[in-house]
Amino acid sequence: MPAFSLDPPQSAWCAELRALAAERLRPLAEKGEPGHVNRALVAELGQLGLLERLFTSGAVDLCLMRESLAYACTEAETALALQGLGAHPVHAHGTPAQRERWLPRVADGTAIAAFALSEPAAGSDAAALELRAEAGASDPVAEPEGGARWRLTGEKCWISNAPEADFYTVFARTTPGAGARGVTAFLVPADRPGLTGTGLDMLSPHPIGTLSFDAVPVTADDVLGEVDRGFRVAMGTLNLFRPSVGAFAVGMAQAALDATLAHTAQREAFGGKLKDLQSVAHQVAEMALRTEAARLMVYAAATAYDEGAADVPKRAAMAKLLATETAQYVVDQAVQLHGARALRRGHLLEHLYREVRAPRIYEGASEVQRGIIAKELYATREAAQ
Repeated sequence: MPAFSLDPPQSAWCAELRALAAERLRPLAEKGEPGHVNRALVAELGQLGLLERLFTSGAVDLCLMRESLAYACTEAETALALQGLGAHPVHAHGTPAQRERWLPRVADGTAIAAFALSEPAAGSDAAALELRAEAGASDPVAEPEGGARWRLTGEKCWISNAPEADFYTVFARTTPGAGARGVTAFLVPADRPGLTGTGLDMLSPHPIGTLSFDAVPVTADDVLGEVDRGFRVAMGTLNLFRPSVGAFAVGMAQAALDATLAHTAQREAFGGKLKDLQSVAHQVAEMALRTEAARLMVYAAATAYDEGAADVPKRAAMAKLLATETAQYVVDQAVQLHGARALRRGHLLEHLYREVRAPRIYEGASEVQRGIIAKELYATREAAQ
């Protein structure tokens, strides 16, 4: 696919997704309880076949889905994205038994997935995580089949879909003092003994919580990928999903831009329409310029991922950074041009204003993305010398 344009079938599919989001998904989203998993909404995403596409399509299709859904229903977009984020490590690194047990249920919306990487003292610095996977004797009471090889002890924090998910992709330290090289990924069902969680009251409407691991038993059958190589599992997942976080942001920015175009074209002020004021027209042009630039970078990064390019980490970081910062700018300017009406509860821009802040932090804050970009640039320079 060309990196910088959509072909007619893709454009038609995006229009269909926007219509589905507005007509079938938004009503379900509005019935959901903020801060809790909306299982009816997830099930509908499964019925529409969108969750299945998480495992059968590439990064470009993922971005198309996330941008299109975000434009009309951010809750549906987030529900889809969280299913993908939590289950992608199973799809990419799971054993046949793990995949057979969980992926069909994720795809039909009957099992909720979660990606458990961040910790209270290791959010942006993921390589510093401290959740311990300690080898220990097996306890015959309430053990997984085959007995425990490790016990997970510690906490995870800021975990989307926690504590209501049905299983978690958990990253734990199997080798102390080894940094990123001593982390292992585990698939941990929510019903394991010793695993508890608490929801957090956050600005974003989707569920986010903490997880507490009190000697939670896991076995070799729960490992995703290889022991001590779990950081690669995490970074591989983030390299796929970071451009699509950018697509989510672009969808919100486009929704804010379109709302602003409609408002300024009809709003009477100072003896004419708002759009006739040069200061307003130039501001709208700047919003459109930045939105399109972000969109191009997102789809260029997604195309690079699908083609197996060597510079995916840099491109993914650039796409997420530019798009999320752009969306924050565009939504803020849209609020400014709408005035006080945009701050009323229930207004589209009031909703977007709350939603747009978090993507600059999760899956690597903007500062982390800048660090990744710089690291990759210097590594490329050194390799060329």
